[in-house]
Amino acid sequence: MNYNEDKIKYYLKNILSISSPSGFTENIMKYIKKELDILNVPYFVTNKGAVVATLKGENNDFQRTLSAHVDTLGAMVKKINPSGSLSLDPIGGYMMNSIEGENCTIETIDGKSFTGTIQSIKPSVHISGDDARGLKRTPENMEIIIDEKISTKKEVEDLGISVGDFICFDARTIFTEKGFVKSRHLDDKASVAILLYVIKYIMDNNIKLPYTTNIFISNYEEVGHGASASIPEKTKEFVSVDMGCPGLDQNSSEYSVCICAKDSSGPYDLELRKKLTQICKKEKIDYKIDVYPHYGSDASAALRAGWDIKTALIGAGIFASHGYERTHMDSILNTLNLIIKYCIQE
Repeated sequence: MNYNEDKIKYYLKNILSISSPSGFTENIMKYIKKELDILNVPYFVTNKGAVVATLKGENNDFQRTLSAHVDTLGAMVKKINPSGSLSLDPIGGYMMNSIEGENCTIETIDGKSFTGTIQSIKPSVHISGDDARGLKRTPENMEIIIDEKISTKKEVEDLGISVGDFICFDARTIFTEKGFVKSRHLDDKASVAILLYVIKYIMDNNIKLPYTTNIFISNYEEVGHGASASIPEKTKEFVSVDMGCPGLDQNSSEYSVCICAKDSSGPYDLELRKKLTQICKKEKIDYKIDVYPHYGSDASAALRAGWDIKTALIGAGIFASHGYERTHMDSILNTLNLIIKYCIQE
């Protein structure tokens, strides 16, 4: 099958350009709905803001649901310091050193935006020497320096910035000539772009699906409850399209589709995993099976919430997850190929 790489990159670039830490996803959901409207695909919006699109199949009683999440890591203003800097509280789990020196945007509750830089409280070796080098990178030792001529708490408050405002990290997206994609938030925006393209491919080619297939775009996965509610009731198989984790002692790859056998929530359904691996073998799709000890997914959230479904977890291999991440278009295309072959197989 021939897939349009440029269209996949188009979706991915657009999605990565819209800031969406957990709790601040309204703008990106507007984009998702706009693209679904262009594709003329029916969808509904859940009470907490997730979007669920439906592609009708011949069997409507046995449904499949694939999920990906648009929410990302980020932070929230915890305190306005006397000096005019901001203390932060993390949204999602990441190492503080992974955001040091990054540019960011503060989004106020009134809709104003201010840029800034995330620094440690001792950012200069010329001033602090070894104290700067040895400082533990913990939330209390990090702060945001706002790009405004301010030096007091009152001046910050006068700008309209307050405790509880969202802090969005710049994605710094780069597509290289060798096929690599480098960006923050590839977890899980790469998967969202893939699923949008899956919908487009099925619609453009008038593909008849054996089972009604739902695409669940969740918006609270990074904080643990993304797909815990509002899954279409006739769902029997639930595939979370998230990410694989290449790295030390792992079997995953940046060039393959990664299939998770087990994560911190326990083993995924063996029968469904077998089905996915058999598709990969039959279709000669490059794949890796792996175990992730510090990982959970929308499928994990669904099972904890009590849904009686078979679950699987697949995704492109994302190196340096929850930091400045990297993958390769080969991995994205292998993931895409597996999803489409799964959707059309009885």
